[in-house]
This record gives sequence, C-alpha cells and structure tokens, in this order.
Amino acid sequence: MAPLHGKTLFITGASRGIGLAIALRAAREGANIAIAAKTDKPHPRLPGTIYTAAEQVRKAGGRALALVCDIRFEDQVEDAVARTVAEFGGIDICINNASAIFLAGTLQTPMKRFDLMHSVNARGAFMVSKTCLPYLAKSANPHILTLSPPLDMKARWFGPHVAYSMAKFGMSMAVLGMAAEFHGDGIGVNALWPRTVIATAAVQNLLGGDMLTRASRKPEIVADAAHIILTSPAAEFTGNFCIDDTLLAANGVTDFAPYRVDPSRKLQVDFFIPEESEPPDSLEALT
Repeated sequence: MAPLHGKTLFITGASRGIGLAIALRAAREGANIAIAAKTDKPHPRLPGTIYTAAEQVRKAGGRALALVCDIRFEDQVEDAVARTVAEFGGIDICINNASAIFLAGTLQTPMKRFDLMHSVNARGAFMVSKTCLPYLAKSANPHILTLSPPLDMKARWFGPHVAYSMAKFGMSMAVLGMAAEFHGDGIGVNALWPRTVIATAAVQNLLGGDMLTRASRKPEIVADAAHIILTSPAAEFTGNFCIDDTLLAANGVTDFAPYRVDPSRKLQVDFFIPEESEPPDSLEALT
C-alpha cells in the first residue's frame, strides 16, 4: 500500500500552484485532501478554485474536501479543521503553504500590506499548526510541513524588502520552535524551500511574467520533495530546513531536467538560498 494511502492532509492555499501540486502528489497514493483556501469563485488573473482543485484531486485518485478558509481569521481556521476531522476522521499532516508577498522597501510598503503578510505568513502558519496539533498528536506519523526558507539571517535578505522577509522568516521561526517543542511527542515539524523560482500564478502575475516563468522549475519538484518529508518517520525527521533539489538528490534523484519549464533558459535562483548551499548537479542559475 502506498505510504500516504488513507492519510489526511490539511493544506492551506491548495487551490493552485505548489499547494495543489502537493495535493495531487498525495492524491495519486489515495490520500484525503482538505483544500483550505479563499478562492471559491474564478479569479480574473489566477487559475483555479477550491472546487476545481477538489475535482483534480478526485481524478488523481484521492478524496477531497473543498473549504473556503481565510487563514487570517481564527474562526474560519477552526471551522475548516473541524470539518476536515468530521469528514475524514482526523488529520495526519498539516501543510502551511498559503503565503502573501509584497516586495518593496520600508517607505514603499503600506501598513495594510505589512499586516496582510504577517497575518497570512507568520501568524497564519502558527495558527493553522496550533489548531491542527491536537489531531496530529493522535496520528501514527504526524507531520507539519511549512513552505518557508532556511533561517539564513543575512542583511541581504532583509534590505530590499524587510516587511516580506520578516513575515517569511516568521514562518521558519515557528518551524524551529515547534520542532523543539513537540519533538518528544513524535510530531515532525520541517520547512521546505525551492532552490529556484517556481512557475506559479504569483510569478506569472506579480513578479516577472513569462520571462521569469521560463527561467523557473515546475511545482512538481516541490511536491516530490514534500513527499519524501511526509513519508519519513516523523519522530526522527524533524527540525530540518530542506532545499527541494538537495533533498531529492540525497534520495536518489539524478535527473532534474523534467522539472524545468524551459530547458533552453538558465534557472533563476529563489530568495533566501544560503550561499553555502550548493546545487546537487551542474545547475546553471542566475545570481
């Protein structure tokens, strides 16, 4: 039987992009997926809704529950978690994927953008994890996985966009703390981050359009790396800040070409990759 068969994953921001890719990877093994996201109606610029994602999960072989959930609000998170438990009988895996981004300097950052990023990123990841934890404690192999970067506290990551970096590193600090706090309970708490830019709607519409998308990798590389973490023994694999291709290489992957959007383009390195982190192959990447 596949490792994730019958497991229940609660995934924030799973209506598209990396969250959806992780959901579909697990669905192919017969997992139950709670899709917790805001988009219940088609967006003019962003593809997918919680309902189209749920249909894709079912077609892939999993069970799906579409949940309208804005993780800024405690009552919505509590309701979504309760509905997941009622539908599937528990929660085995919590994935903090939802995130907000606004890349600007201090003077150019409106406080409403600051508040949004901190409410969704640091506070949201903390609250979703906190709400899922009583159910994770009952699971045979419970994991919390947060899509956040290694804690490489260098000025170069903060200077250009201090508000965003504070919010994103806040997610990683929650990983660091919860991994230590719940280690004795056998709950694995880890972070995962892509070495390169990933081709998502945010990249297409907010950051760089077609040019940056072509210099990206597909969300499936993150999904495959997440699968390794989620099928690891939670009591042993915890407190790690993983880079997607490094983790895959350590687990036998040697060909990363299928993950590239455009093999003719050099890859663009993502934010927050530590200088000492070497790619596992002869990666051609812009700095």
